[in-house]
Amino acid sequence: MIRRAFPLTPSLRRTAGLVAGLALGVAVLAGCSSDGASTDCGIDACTVTFSQGVEASASVLGVEAKLVGVQDDKATIEIAGERLTLTVGQQGTEVGGLMVTLESVTNDQAVVRISRN
Repeated sequence: MIRRAFPLTPSLRRTAGLVAGLALGVAVLAGCSSDGASTDCGIDACTVTFSQGVEASASVLGVEAKLVGVQDDKATIEIAGERLTLTVGQQGTEVGGLMVTLESVTNDQAVVRISRN
């Protein structure tokens, strides 16, 4: 019979689960970085708000996304090394196993949703 030096009580199991959950959350958030953009990421999707007039880029879900330019309701972005021109309201475009959708464009920013398929 194996005896444990420290038995796993229910409160110790909860604490261990909480620590593991926090570590996973930090790892997910650490996978996002940006310059001239802000990101709001979950496990399988990120919304990236690119500022216009600057070299805006973000690293999300393992890929680099850059805003190339905006004209009217269209934005050209480079994601995973491919250039896409997206239109607001258009169905998403698949790139490298990700779905990319242009959610909105204003005079100041372009908002893009990037999600795993």
